[in-house]
Amino acid sequence: MTDKFATLASALMLVTPWPLLIAGLIVGIGANRHPRLLRKVVSGSAAFAMISAIGAAFSYAAGWSRPATYFSFNLPDGLGTFKIHIAVNALTITMLLLVAFVGTIVSRYSKTYMDGDIREGDFHRWLALTLGSFFTLIVVGNMWAFFVSWIATSLFLHELLAFYRERPGAMLAARKKYLLHRISDASLLGAIVLVVRDLHTSDFSGIGPALLPLHGILPEGLYVAGGLIVLAAILKSAQFPFHGWLIQVMEAPTPVSALLHAGIIYTGAFLVLRMSPLLSLQDGARDALVLTGLLSITLTSLMMVTETNIKESLAYSTCAQMGFMLMECGLGLYTLAVMHIVSHSVYKAHAFLASGSVVDHFRAPSLPPAAYRPSVFRAFSVLLVGGAMTFAIGSGFGIAFSRQPALIVLGVILSVAVTRLMLPALDMQHAGTGKLFFETTLLSAVVCTSYFGLHRVFDLFLGTLLPSAPFPENLLQAGILGVVSAAFLGLLLVQQFLSRILERPFWRAVYVHLYNGLYVDILIARIVGVPESAKARLRQPRLSRTQQREVLS
Repeated sequence: MTDKFATLASALMLVTPWPLLIAGLIVGIGANRHPRLLRKVVSGSAAFAMISAIGAAFSYAAGWSRPATYFSFNLPDGLGTFKIHIAVNALTITMLLLVAFVGTIVSRYSKTYMDGDIREGDFHRWLALTLGSFFTLIVVGNMWAFFVSWIATSLFLHELLAFYRERPGAMLAARKKYLLHRISDASLLGAIVLVVRDLHTSDFSGIGPALLPLHGILPEGLYVAGGLIVLAAILKSAQFPFHGWLIQVMEAPTPVSALLHAGIIYTGAFLVLRMSPLLSLQDGARDALVLTGLLSITLTSLMMVTETNIKESLAYSTCAQMGFMLMECGLGLYTLAVMHIVSHSVYKAHAFLASGSVVDHFRAPSLPPAAYRPSVFRAFSVLLVGGAMTFAIGSGFGIAFSRQPALIVLGVILSVAVTRLMLPALDMQHAGTGKLFFETTLLSAVVCTSYFGLHRVFDLFLGTLLPSAPFPENLLQAGILGVVSAAFLGLLLVQQFLSRILERPFWRAVYVHLYNGLYVDILIARIVGVPESAKARLRQPRLSRTQQREVLS
């Protein structure tokens, strides 16, 4: 009986994308002539994917998870083998469940959102193909099959982003994304060629065993491959200064924004996780991930503070969170990166699909705000309390901060987050401040407990699959860790004292530049070619909220 079901998880993962791909390639022909039929087929195919993913997860838990190869042929010139090989492991099962959940929600939401649109059928067709190719990318264990799915997902997503071709903003964002993703494709192609030729394996699962005989001394080609992988991941993850397209895709239908920000944007981080055995041996690649992620976190967080558009603010948040995930990978905290992907995906899907209801929140009557008086002394006092609580709870869960400096930095970051949660209770001057601070402290303790509890769960679930790679303890890496800690502390102070900072002319000018994205996106727009109807927008920099008020007055 066990042998009979040995490959059940593999078979279920194999068939997960089939109905979606068939719906897009066959049922989707002449999609706009029968939109109601197509949306039912796509919604049902997404539900089938969810059921298959759940079945694969249960089969994996039962031990019926032997990998299986369903098709293969040899490639010329030492490029290995192209295979339809299903990788059954904790990472692929987790990502499959996550994307199936998000895909099901987005497809159901799209049924109502796109109802009556003149091109409703086309939308459901491209949605099915995008989801189907993304599922394929997740489940395959062969690098060449991964590469084909990588390109297909991007090309089908492009059709969704450019769905409203009469909107110049949407077309401009789609053009930028198209150019950057083609560079990412070329980088990944070069990396795969170098990895396959040096390690003589075209499967992700073969990278680790092939590296063991090298004893950490890598050929030059693998260092180049590591740099190309990092570049591909950075471009796919919309990291600064290549983030502009992600901010501007908000003119695409809302379900597309939700699918992108809650699923497909993780493609770059997923690539890093799949290539983690190789990247863990390259200090330069890891440093690049940490520094690029930190730069994106810092700048996009500051840009988000200046943003007035709800959806664009969410997009800046995604850029920062993707930077955080890449930084975690660079620090060797791979299981935390996976946990971050899962939690951020669920939150971001809800945030985008519920963004329209935010308007109702602002229309509702509200009480006058309490007096708000930030203080440097209170800020650092609460930071000390939050830090002590964070490290105490983490130690209680067995987190060995002293053995891994990267975990100390993580504790500092979490302490800053907890401080942001507790500090408003003291800064608001009103009756019952002490009680409110006590309640927010308890809530913060619950947040820390949940975080470290999930940390341990993901460690147990993924710890044997992803490499254990502590961040190197030399002078350069120690400096990088110090910069990371200082950056998050700086962001805390900026957010806390923003009103005072903006009283100075220099910082008001900086605020305006940040509001305009430091103008780097204009350069990329000129490279890709700006639609005529969008050129007028780019000639005029955006005004900050202060400038808008001055113009109106």
